Amino acid sequence: MSNILIIKHGSLGDLIQANGAIKDIKNFYKNRKVFLLTVEAYSIFMSECPYLDGVIIDKRLPRWNLFYLNKLKKKLLRYDFSKVFDLQNSSRTKFYRRFILKNIEWSSTETSLEPGQKKSDFDQDPVLDRLEIQLKKSGIDTEFTKNIDLDWATSDISRLLKQYTNNEYILLFPFCSAKHQNKKWPYFRELISQLKKDYKNKYPILLAPGPKEIEEANKLNGKVVLDNNEPVKIKTLVSLINKAKFVIANDTGPAHIASHLDKKGLVLFGSHTTAKKVSIENFNFKSITVQNLKDLNLETVINEVKSRLN
Repeated sequence: MSNILIIKHGSLGDLIQANGAIKDIKNFYKNRKVFLLTVEAYSIFMSECPYLDGVIIDKRLPRWNLFYLNKLKKKLLRYDFSKVFDLQNSSRTKFYRRFILKNIEWSSTETSLEPGQKKSDFDQDPVLDRLEIQLKKSGIDTEFTKNIDLDWATSDISRLLKQYTNNEYILLFPFCSAKHQNKKWPYFRELISQLKKDYKNKYPILLAPGPKEIEEANKLNGKVVLDNNEPVKIKTLVSLINKAKFVIANDTGPAHIASHLDKKGLVLFGSHTTAKKVSIENFNFKSITVQNLKDLNLETVINEVKSRLN
């Protein structure tokens, strides 16, 4: 029997958001094997996802690298895929459709458009709304697309919690990728100092940096959570967020995790996008949006935290 391929390269936040859609796809194709094509950074994490039968790594080498593309094509064709769900909807995956996975039924943004509708207009809708429309076009019930269950992605972190805190804690994510500095609120150090002052150390302030963020985290006067002196794995990260009393973050992957775990928290947005478009707000997890994050003052953030943490 033929197999099903889902393409979602990343980022972490995007993969978290796609979990519900992945579950709905697997529920629809109960008697077929469902595979995910993603990048190596997320392959181990997603290989533990119970809605997948396997993960295929895409190195995403330049498209002029014909040797790699031919190798990838041969690998994918061995799986005898009968349908591809392109949840990445990028220029790369569009290229794959034309040159690597030809003559296979394909689900994408473009196949989801109504007659006369432009992709640029469709892309303005909230991301989870777009995923829901895309799956429904293939006749798939979307029970979980907007109701993402991350229970499978958590693990026992009692050892780490005992090491860093035996109490409730506030978890901060002041980081962002180097190419998206406009997503970064610059006053997290001041925020940590104010939180310590206002709450008299009632809530330890924890930071969980990635591999390239440890040096930055060490300058912020919070508790830097490492596991055997290494950045925590993704499941540990999800678990830290799940156990937190409150989460404050830039618009990054951990913020999306917090949102879909229905944690109390706050995400800070500049003008790069909107909370509605990335489907991040809910009853417990709220956003503050400004034109320029440099203009979002400490007092505004502190007041919002106090109003929701007490």
